[in-house]
Amino acid sequence: MTKLLGNILKVALPFALGIGILWWMYRGVDWADFWRIITSELHWGWMVISLAFGVVPQVFRALRWRMTLQPIGEEARTRTCVNAIFLSYAASLVIPRVGEVTRCGTLKKMDGVSFSKSIGTVVTERIVDSLLMLIIAGVAFASQLPVFIKFLNETGTDLHGLLNRFTSTGYLVTVLCIVLAIAICGSLLFRYKMFAQGREKVMSLWEGIGSLRRVKRPWLYWFYSIGIWGAYFLHFYLAFFCFDFTAGVNPWAALLIFSIGSFAVLVPTPNGAGSWHFAVKTMLVLYGVAEAPAVMFALVVHTIQTALVILLGAWGWADLNRMEAKPADVIAEAPGSN
Repeated sequence: MTKLLGNILKVALPFALGIGILWWMYRGVDWADFWRIITSELHWGWMVISLAFGVVPQVFRALRWRMTLQPIGEEARTRTCVNAIFLSYAASLVIPRVGEVTRCGTLKKMDGVSFSKSIGTVVTERIVDSLLMLIIAGVAFASQLPVFIKFLNETGTDLHGLLNRFTSTGYLVTVLCIVLAIAICGSLLFRYKMFAQGREKVMSLWEGIGSLRRVKRPWLYWFYSIGIWGAYFLHFYLAFFCFDFTAGVNPWAALLIFSIGSFAVLVPTPNGAGSWHFAVKTMLVLYGVAEAPAVMFALVVHTIQTALVILLGAWGWADLNRMEAKPADVIAEAPGSN
């Protein structure tokens, strides 16, 4: 009974948090404006290009993942890896952070890949992505620091006055998001510890983590890694050109907004719902976009990008059901299979 209640809370609390933040942000929105912007003001040509860059990082992630499995004797089909990644992103919309388990389970079922080893490669992947995200954030903050200083000097606004643009509720949401981001990081570490129960699984996990050292073409691995984040940024930045009121945001400002939005997604809500909206809207306002258009930008872009995740997940699930699992004898002959 306790386990069932815990599982229910894992699903219910992230949804409740996301819905709560969304309600607070959009409680005064005229929904007729939302439909008017989508049907008559949104430049769909730019949105289509932006959505194309939403597919690229998922494909790159699958190709990079397959590279790290090969040195530890696990051969997964490219098609399986791509579909597993598509499905994992969609699954995380239902239960935040469940994607890691979903995609490793998919490879185990379809291609007989060791679950423990694949989890190990995911741990490595998360470390690499975290490093790149921190580098991007550092560059973004460094590039925009002179802009903020100039803004403060020219307008006579001090830091206290700038921070006063937040409401008390805004501060509360910010603190809550930071606390929950720390909590989810701790939860992930605990989850991986649970996966590592037993000597054999511990060895498999560490073998997967160390797979990066034996990748045959390191330059290609890092090409995929940088390409993932480059495509993520273009997926976000090109959406600015979909609206007249954000088309003037410069790339460096967009990079900072992208970085802060990426950290906001760490909060365990479906696809960062609520926390991402709040972070992006706040940064756009600080860069001079009026609050109402900034709120609408976050809502429209996040809605369409989430729809893309759902469509790719549906494609991945359907394609996996069309595929045949590797025969048991083929899996048994693969080096390092278990």
